[in-house]
Formats: sequence, structure tokens, C-alpha cells
Amino acid sequence: MQTEATVGVVEGGGPARKLVAHHQRPVQHQQSQVGTVSQLIAGGVAGAVSKTCTAPLARLTILFQVQGMHSDASTLRKASLWREASRIVSEEGFRAFWKGNLVTIAHRLPYSSISFYAFERYKNVGTNLLQLITGVDSHGTNISAGLFIRLAGGGLAGITAASVTYPLDLVRTRLSAQRNVIYYRGIWHALRTISREEGIFGLYKGLGACLLGVGPNLAISFSVYDTARSYWQLQRPEDSAVLVSLACGSLSGIASSTVTFPLDLVRRRMQLEGAGGRARVYKTGIFGTFGQIIRAEGIRGIYRGILPEYYKVVPSIGIVFMTYEKLKQVLSNIDPCR
Repeated sequence: MQTEATVGVVEGGGPARKLVAHHQRPVQHQQSQVGTVSQLIAGGVAGAVSKTCTAPLARLTILFQVQGMHSDASTLRKASLWREASRIVSEEGFRAFWKGNLVTIAHRLPYSSISFYAFERYKNVGTNLLQLITGVDSHGTNISAGLFIRLAGGGLAGITAASVTYPLDLVRTRLSAQRNVIYYRGIWHALRTISREEGIFGLYKGLGACLLGVGPNLAISFSVYDTARSYWQLQRPEDSAVLVSLACGSLSGIASSTVTFPLDLVRRRMQLEGAGGRARVYKTGIFGTFGQIIRAEGIRGIYRGILPEYYKVVPSIGIVFMTYEKLKQVLSNIDPCR
């Protein structure tokens, strides 16, 4: 998830550098017109809209990711996207594709708000620090320095948002993974049941894997989006902002998911440890879980569910960036704090 296209950054001499500065200044001026509340609202709504649109694919991804926990090898070989989708419709009904979507929205509203807002703040702090250290203003920042600032800002934003909202993410996973037997009846029932049966730390199972994954995930996602959007607008300023946001967001989603999917799979499985009174499967921490999955399911096991994940992130990340940019533009015109 990400944010604006600010960052200017072309190596080379005179005319090229002047051209970059010319295109960047209006963007920075536009950003200064967006207040904190508007930015938080835009980020939260963008995340909720995106997740609701892609909820069926998100649920399929989770079901594929956790299959290896309680399935034998023959069952795993028979698994397919179409077969699992058909099973959901026949056994649980079409609405089951959105099972757990309420808690997804409850999680995504604060998560997206915090991650978008934190990214902008961390990026601004990094730019100001670089300016103090080097004496070069933000318009003169070179490509590598700008990319590092966006990578660091995205990683820190992801860690900040994930740490604050993690219990809701765990509840979302458990609700989505339920099939015919309903053990958790809703958000509050799940929170109470997990706290009572597994202790308060049960709400943070898999947090280590989550932080290891979400930092790189948002670092890659924000930096790819921000860099690609800045370059695109520099080369083709007449193109539709909606098209640019959709395309660059989709690209950033593919890049970040490819790199961090194995950690996301481990996080999902650790979140389901002990769910519904089942026996624990993984007892050796993050890296031990990796080894256990690879030994039992092979290298393919840590990428189980990557296909529906790709189907999901291409529209999902594109939608979240497009919605964020559009809402921010609309809210900037009515923001009383500007």
C-alpha cells in the first residue's frame, strides 16, 4: 500500500534535473493541502473498498495457505482453485466468499489509515534528515537516496500499522478459515474465546512472521508504486491519474507478494495454531515452521495459494491506490484544515 508520487529523481545534469524539479513542485504543493484527518480517512476507506472487492480471492488464498496443516499428501495433490471455489458455493453458499469480511474491514480501516499516514510521515522525516546531513534539498535528491527513503518509510509504516492492528488480523484469518463447523461466531466472540482459551498472547500468534513479512512487503510496495508513478507522470503527464494509480499499484502488488508470500503463509498457519481446540502442528518458531513445511510439502508448499494471491493483488493494490489518490484529491478540496 502506498501513497503519493512525490520524489523526484533523475540522475544527470542540468536540463534533466531542472525538468524533474519542475514536475515535482506542484505535486508537493498538492500534498501540503491534505490534512491529517483527510489522509487517514482516504487511507482507511481505500483499504476497506479494496478488500471488499477482492474478498472471494482473499478467502481462497487463506484456504490454500492452511491446507497443509491438517491434510494428507493425496488431498493436497487434488487441490485446485476451481474445485475449492465450487466447494465453497455448494457447501457454504455464495455469500461464504465474504466470510470474515466484516472483521477484514474492521482491520483494514485502521491498518490502511495508519500505513498510508505513517509512510508519508516517515518519508518526510527521512527526506528532512537527508537534507540536514547532505545539505541537498529534496528536489536534488538522487535516485538511490530517494529509493532508500521510500523503502525505509514503507517498511516502518508496515511494522507500525501491523503492530497496532494484529489481533484483528488473527481473528480475520480464523473466521475465514472456518468451513462447515463454526467455532467462532463473530469478531467479539472470537476475541473473547481466543483470550480465554489461549491467553492474551494467543491474539499475537504469528506476530513475528507478520512483522518480518509486512516490513519488506510495504517497503517494496510503497517504493515500487511511488517510483513507478513518479517516473510515469514525468514521462507521460497527460495520462489519466486513475490509470496510472491502477497500473503502478498492480505492479507494486505483484512485486511485494512474490517476495514476501512464504512469510505470509507461515504467519497464517501460526495464527491457526490451536484454533477450535485442535492440536498444535508447528512448535519450533518461524524458521522451524519453514523447515517443517518444506520437508512435508516441498518448496511448492511455501508458495501454496500464490495463484489466487496474484489474482487478488493485481486488482486489490491497484484499487487501493486509485481510491486513495482519488479520495485524497476530493477531500483536499473540502478539508477545513488546509
